[in-house]
Amino acid sequence: MKRYVIERDIPGIGSFSVTELCGAARASNQALATIGPRVQWQHSYVAGEKTFCIYLAESEEEIRRHSELSGIPFTKITEVSQIIDPLTANN
Repeated sequence: MKRYVIERDIPGIGSFSVTELCGAARASNQALATIGPRVQWQHSYVAGEKTFCIYLAESEEEIRRHSELSGIPFTKITEVSQIIDPLTANN
């Protein structure tokens, strides 16, 4: 599977209550249950008026299908080509 960053412009997301964020997570989980193991949500970052969601998926099309089923629109889908972290310095 490939790793993707999904950018979503969601006005007001930075001030959503826990209940509102819970509702979004439920919608995502329901879509994932429908799609099956071809898409996995790892986590999301809420930053200002956006979310940056990290997903594993077989293809970008599967990410698009998840967005359609969940009702959570995306702004941009980017495939992650590599990951670097502090341990990368040890190579």
